[in-house]
Amino acid sequence: MAEPGPAAGWRRSAVQPGGAGPPRAISGPAPLSRRNLAGPGKVKSNWSLPKLAVLLARIQTDSVVEMLRELHPELHFEIVAMSTTGDKILDTALSKIGEKSLFTKELENALERNEVDLVVHSLKDLPTSLPPGFTIGAVCKRESPLDAVVFHPKNCGKTLGLLPEKSVIGTSSLRRAAQLKKKFPHLEFRDIRGNLNTRLKKLDEKEEFSAIILAAAGLKRMGWENRIGQLLSPEDCLYAVGQGALAVEVRAKDQEILNMVSALHDGETVLCCIAERAFMKRLEGGCSVPVAVSSMLKDGQLYLTGAVYSLDGSDSLKETMQTSVNYPQQNEDGPNDDVQHVGITARNVAGQAQEAAENLGVELASLLLSKGAKHILSINTAKVSTQE
Repeated sequence: MAEPGPAAGWRRSAVQPGGAGPPRAISGPAPLSRRNLAGPGKVKSNWSLPKLAVLLARIQTDSVVEMLRELHPELHFEIVAMSTTGDKILDTALSKIGEKSLFTKELENALERNEVDLVVHSLKDLPTSLPPGFTIGAVCKRESPLDAVVFHPKNCGKTLGLLPEKSVIGTSSLRRAAQLKKKFPHLEFRDIRGNLNTRLKKLDEKEEFSAIILAAAGLKRMGWENRIGQLLSPEDCLYAVGQGALAVEVRAKDQEILNMVSALHDGETVLCCIAERAFMKRLEGGCSVPVAVSSMLKDGQLYLTGAVYSLDGSDSLKETMQTSVNYPQQNEDGPNDDVQHVGITARNVAGQAQEAAENLGVELASLLLSKGAKHILSINTAKVSTQE
């Protein structure tokens, strides 16, 4: 039940993937949205939450909502559970499904219908080109972007290099497999799908896998950092575009929500991820091709390493470029405030710095394309298509 308070306000909703059923009010009169006025007084509402199938999605959403609550204690936030195509299809490799919006389409539909006001994603799940009418209104401070190795209990204390010949490593990522096949030719790599809980259970309770590769950020957010047996440095395995960062997607013309969530932007993460996403977009890469990156901001210089790999890791192109992003923030009113850079609207980050970051990604991708990256990517795409 809602308790009336002394000042007017709107109730807000956030949504994350991984729940069951359509968006709905878990308690109270209706799904919370901007159109639902809280009445003549400020509302503090009790709210209940569903038990979600994908715990990581819930944890990530909770972390964003908690930051918003700290900034706006007068507002009410309800989390509405939903599931996506990517959550439901767990027996097929992502590269073979062929849908670019596996983890976003259903959520964006709810956003478009005003059933929710913002959507929390893992940034790496978001395509580099968003549907018209949407934007990434916040990119939160990045957790570790590195990949991590979780070993079967019998292999605790080992590294990938110390595993016996023909040991099987589980990963759902063509990017990881392509890089690690070349670095560790004595190992075999097989696809493994499912949420974190499912994959860890498959590892621990069966003898099929000697280890699995997961994003370190997900393990840390789940409180399972102690399961990490080996962190893979960028020298071992470049990571996925946007890996480790959370994104808040909103309606592009909803100025009120944009203003609210923009405070969550982390400037360094924004610039690194703009460069990475621009690199991916120029290459026209996705889940079906091994494209990998590493980025760093130091002393006003943004460094970006990008690479493309053949599916078996035998052929690759890798380059590094840098640019200055040391530009002051300018407070200018007008339509330029909401210029998007590869889907990101970052009002509190210098526009010139964002433009420089995007240009860096484009130029690095263009360099790889001039050296034959398109040939590698086209062969990969053809091979994936024949396997479907």
